[in-house]
Amino acid sequence: MDTKSRPTIEPSSGRARHASGAVHRQPHSGCEGCMSRHLSVCASLPASESHALEAAASELTLAAGATLAHEGGPRRDVYTVTRGMLRRVRLLADGRRLVAGFLMPGDFIGFSGAAQYRHTIEAVTDSLLCVFPLPAMRQLCERYPELESGMLAQACAELDATRASLMLLARMGPSERLAGFLVDMAERQRLRGGAAQHVDLPMTRADIADHLGLTIETVSRSFTRLRHDGAIAFADPRRIDLIDLPALHRAAGL
Repeated sequence: MDTKSRPTIEPSSGRARHASGAVHRQPHSGCEGCMSRHLSVCASLPASESHALEAAASELTLAAGATLAHEGGPRRDVYTVTRGMLRRVRLLADGRRLVAGFLMPGDFIGFSGAAQYRHTIEAVTDSLLCVFPLPAMRQLCERYPELESGMLAQACAELDATRASLMLLARMGPSERLAGFLVDMAERQRLRGGAAQHVDLPMTRADIADHLGLTIETVSRSFTRLRHDGAIAFADPRRIDLIDLPALHRAAGL
């Protein structure tokens, strides 16, 4: 892992500390019209049974920068992201930060056998989530076995993505890692209604660096190299046009 000039971060106490007004919990507004339902575990239930989910759920609004859960904190709730983006963060033993992944609409948070959260989960952008108390979700899974099957299927897909990411980090150079990241993010956003040859990157370059195991400087050089090679173009560093998708796929070994 390329760690030059990466800052260290003090471990968290495990308690959520939100800025005033950064987190707001409210009654659930209903599943009808949800744009991410087809991507979420909720799709495991027929629409006629969505009332059971609505009865158990509430909604949580997170301002950008707010913390949803702390690594090591008690796992009392599970969540489905319906709007925005969050990041999963873990602190390594030497104090360095690892961004384990980015969460988008339809992603489920909290499917685990552990009593504590394994990552700190932070809002990259203003975000909205459906919240289910853990006991209520367990009751729903007992009542609707297909819901638990849907959760397991999403967990398996996440595991496959993690394995692919580990292979990318182990075998690829910086530009190849970045190419793979851009391709993956573009595909995930396409499934959520985005353009096939465009990717939005609301996260910081530090987030990308800590996700890919690189320094910020190396990430910046890799963006410059891909742009120089004609694979990408951008005026705004958070809005990237994928000019040559086949070249990006080749670079990422896809």
